[in-house]
Amino acid sequence: MADGRVLLENMRLIDGRGGDPVDDAALLVDGGRISWVGPVVELPEGHDEHRRVDLGGRTVCPGFIDAHVHFALPGREGSPLEGLQEPASYRVLKVLQRLRTTLENGVTTARDLLGLDAGFRRAVAERRIPGPRLLVSIAMLSQRAGHGDFMTPSGIDALAAAVALPGSPPNLVDSVDAMRLRVRELVAAGADCVKLASSGGVTSPHDDPDWLGLRPEMIRAAVEEAAAYGGRPVAVHAIGRPGIEAAVRAGVTSIEHGYALDDELRAEMVERGQFLVPTLLETMTEPDPARSAPGAYEKAVRWHRVAHESAARSVEAGIRIVLGTDAGITPEHGTNLRELDLLVRLGGMTPLQAITAGTRNAAELCGVGEVTGTLEAGKAADLVVTDVDPLTNIAGLAEPAHVLAVVKEGRIAIDRGGVLAGALPELCP
Repeated sequence: MADGRVLLENMRLIDGRGGDPVDDAALLVDGGRISWVGPVVELPEGHDEHRRVDLGGRTVCPGFIDAHVHFALPGREGSPLEGLQEPASYRVLKVLQRLRTTLENGVTTARDLLGLDAGFRRAVAERRIPGPRLLVSIAMLSQRAGHGDFMTPSGIDALAAAVALPGSPPNLVDSVDAMRLRVRELVAAGADCVKLASSGGVTSPHDDPDWLGLRPEMIRAAVEEAAAYGGRPVAVHAIGRPGIEAAVRAGVTSIEHGYALDDELRAEMVERGQFLVPTLLETMTEPDPARSAPGAYEKAVRWHRVAHESAARSVEAGIRIVLGTDAGITPEHGTNLRELDLLVRLGGMTPLQAITAGTRNAAELCGVGEVTGTLEAGKAADLVVTDVDPLTNIAGLAEPAHVLAVVKEGRIAIDRGGVLAGALPELCP
């Protein structure tokens, strides 16, 4: 019977801290946590009490973190408008499938930035359902006629009807006082972070990415409230320059997308220690004109090109980059690790830098750096075992066949290659 005390040996280690890989490494798992990791020649005494698993020279990375997902949205498998015809319970059941798929393809922690409530986080934490460790914003706060306003001409709030769960705080706020109250409501509802929209968006029907969304004074109010309630991170959808400028200077934690960043704002982000989540995967597929809001296709063509031209300059400027995909908008759930290859090809990162963006950097942004993000003693045993060398074939990590095993908190989420041979307990028996 697997008891969670395992010695993984004969492996190549990439620990997520940015250093060179360690060949012929070993890792001790004890009770869901890493008790020791390093070169096999330095194994401490007492390791003989652990069950030994020979990984045959395969590579072990930390479980990856996607800091920008939308599990309530279908990606390319459907249209968000389908939610208008579905009971909330049916939409929840589809979310469960997306959570499992994402986990089994290498993402052990995910930050959902619109749609999921704290109940999903609790169910995952209690292992009632399989999925990545969850952080939730619950809502995305925007002004009327902003990126969070999907009111149709017939008077239906499409975002609330198709995405938000009953009882979730509303997305729209139109004054400083309302912003302070709404952030407090989200805190009371269990939000781990605050999501704002300081620019228009590609998919939203009433605005444009070049337009300023939430006004600076409203962003500052949200930042103050989030700081007062436990220092919660503030993530801001910002595509055009006016929205990016307002968010950066209001002191937000991360810029999501940031396509129109210029050198002045990049330098400010570096000085302030702010993060950039470029969501390049979302820019690789144009929306279907037949299923999109009016003007969304034309906006996508323009802004996706801007994103591709901007990414490498942001990396070169030294901004702290974090893996995020916008999975659920156009990217399919479970394809998250394709972002790693894009950070290399479009962002000019080395494969090791891209891996660090999806592990240590993402953990620091999400506030879980003491729990996960690197393979170090005391942290959760969140692991990905692969038969490719990510430093020479980073794209291979996005292929499910090469993700041989995923371990979350010392439990097997999937073992496609049979490499763990039941040595650890299953995540959800």
